[in-house]
Amino acid sequence: MQKPPTGDRRVALLTLGCARNEVDSEELAARLAGDGWQVSTDAAGADVVLVNTCGFVAQAKQDSIDTLLAATDTGAKVVATGCMAERYGRELADSLPEADAVLGFDHYPEISARLSEVLDGKKIESHVPRDRRTLLPLTPVERRAADVVVPGHLTVDEHTPAHLRGVLRRRLDGGPVASLKLASGCDRRCAFCAIPSFRGAFVSRTPEEILAEAEWLARSGVRELVLVSENSTSYGKDLGDPRLLEKLLPQLAAVDGIVRVRASYLQPAETRPGLVEVLATTPGVAPYFDLSFQHASEPVLRRMRRFGSTERFLDLLASVRTLSPDAGARSNFIVGFPGETRADVDELARFLESARLDAVGVFAYSDEDGTEAASLPGKVRADTVQRRYQRITDLVEQLCAQRADDRVGSVVEVLVDACEDGEVEGRAAHQAPEVDGSTTLVEGGVELATLRPGDLVAARVTGSAGVDLVAVPEKVLSSASRS
Repeated sequence: MQKPPTGDRRVALLTLGCARNEVDSEELAARLAGDGWQVSTDAAGADVVLVNTCGFVAQAKQDSIDTLLAATDTGAKVVATGCMAERYGRELADSLPEADAVLGFDHYPEISARLSEVLDGKKIESHVPRDRRTLLPLTPVERRAADVVVPGHLTVDEHTPAHLRGVLRRRLDGGPVASLKLASGCDRRCAFCAIPSFRGAFVSRTPEEILAEAEWLARSGVRELVLVSENSTSYGKDLGDPRLLEKLLPQLAAVDGIVRVRASYLQPAETRPGLVEVLATTPGVAPYFDLSFQHASEPVLRRMRRFGSTERFLDLLASVRTLSPDAGARSNFIVGFPGETRADVDELARFLESARLDAVGVFAYSDEDGTEAASLPGKVRADTVQRRYQRITDLVEQLCAQRADDRVGSVVEVLVDACEDGEVEGRAAHQAPEVDGSTTLVEGGVELATLRPGDLVAARVTGSAGVDLVAVPEKVLSSASRS
């Protein structure tokens, strides 16, 4: 088959998993578009479907496989990349012959050439997975000099100052919210988590790179920045300043056009008083605390190789609310971890009943390949895990609904996300995109027909349903560009 000119080649990028993957996909999109590919997120009519997979937990991996299999129905070449592809490599290729190639992170700099080879019918040897933590120096401050591919950190020209060089990113979603990567990888050794083995050791991006990308995003119409990484509270430790995030947040909030900056993925053990103060009190920074508690029973946390307890976590939340009484807080929890007892679950319930969290994710423990927890004794029976999962899930649904109801009568700042068919949806400061619910604006104050995505409005909460709010907009605080 005669190959079409590069400019006629069409690639569809399908992204699964977390916001970090979304940023990686937009780096891939920029590389491909820069080489003349037509890039979209619609598999229909594509020559190649590139699936950025998730390898986090069993359900995410299954979703990735299902998406890859469904893509084969389009008649396009199908290529797997991303975390699952990096984590399993040749094993995934052997078990999924429907995929035309399985590409790891090391293929990203030459992604255009690799997809051209796939389209031309050439066979690309799948990589053999390796622990990516071993690729970088043990000492964090020495890592920037290492020649290792880190998705989301690659630049057009590393010798040009960050504020002068082009941003290696092409937006795949034109909405008013965008994720901005602070760092990649993780140095923690949580017993249940495999992510560091395929994402690698912790590496920060420089403030100059981040600010330049923030300004680029603002020029493209972004109004809210969501800072993402595997561990945001470690930001700057490899740059010689573990308090760098506290300095960076006000600078990001001052970027022209940005009305809200939101930090995510905070480790409680690393959330220092200075960072709490900046997050809770800086204008333009959402008083929002995405804290990775994982459990509240101290014995379980120790087996998880984590730190904390019910009292320590409640003290941390109290310090937040002393500075910002209405601050948002969310977390995730694992039930059924090896060795967990009924008393441990009772302790978790006690914490949740006191914590007043706005949103909670609950996961039923299952063994993950290559993790310490997979080999731990004291496995909890599967039916017991499910009972505990259901108990905690039911509890947090009630508690989070009550927390939302407590906000009725208060005034919240809502960033408008969408205006469709007369309905206006947005999010208050305590609501992160897609995971924490939303706020529906209704008539009664500012005329809804005048609002546009990206507008920031003050709205009075009049009702709630689960974690979602209903509010009447009273004042436009900042208008998005109408151009």
